[in-house]
Amino acid sequence: MTDRKDELAANLAKVERRIADACAAAGRPREDVTLIVVTKTYPASDVRILAELGVRHVAENRDQDAAPKAAACTGLPLTWHFVGQLQTNKVRSVAGYADFVQSVDRSKLVTALSKEAVRAGRELGCLLQVALDAGESERGERGGVAPGGIEELADLVAGAPGLRLDGLMTVAPLTGEYAGREQAAFERLMDLSTDLRRSHPAATMVSAGMSADLEHAVAAGATHVRVGSAVLGVRPRLG
Repeated sequence: MTDRKDELAANLAKVERRIADACAAAGRPREDVTLIVVTKTYPASDVRILAELGVRHVAENRDQDAAPKAAACTGLPLTWHFVGQLQTNKVRSVAGYADFVQSVDRSKLVTALSKEAVRAGRELGCLLQVALDAGESERGERGGVAPGGIEELADLVAGAPGLRLDGLMTVAPLTGEYAGREQAAFERLMDLSTDLRRSHPAATMVSAGMSADLEHAVAAGATHVRVGSAVLGVRPRLG
């Protein structure tokens, strides 16, 4: 366990340096950017070590892995983010442990999340996942609402009991006009965030950037970066 803690501490220090350097290059204070460590496929023991090392935000993308892990880490000072595509039949479970759902992309999901948040007596922070590889009114390959659908979906979340509209999230697209252009993609997300905040001023979170492209996200103005392999190592293949 000591070896693993040393490994995670060293990786975490490297990522912290990358974020600090990116903030300095962008003329932003380091505290402007929150690190979310994506712990998918890794055990609860790693999450506990991360908490000991000062990590306060962790993310998961599959409820079947996340639910038991969150239960095993009850009592730790952690904020849990759900970042994967979410089916409505998993919403009740996710609403029980997630503090934020970053992958809200359709009205049916909003309705289900609202119902289960109220049932659980919780308030869920919601980020709209924006698909920058989609047409104006389509969904992206990996989920997400097209830019043209943001306003309507945002209004729906803002008016839903048990939900709080906190901002936008994206994944750098693999296809379309932004493929291979992470900086441009994240700058586009920032423009969309500016538009959103005109009608929803409190929706200030912008979640973008992962292990390979976090510098581009920080340069564009992201408030949260989601980093997995750079902290935890290359993930084992899922059988």
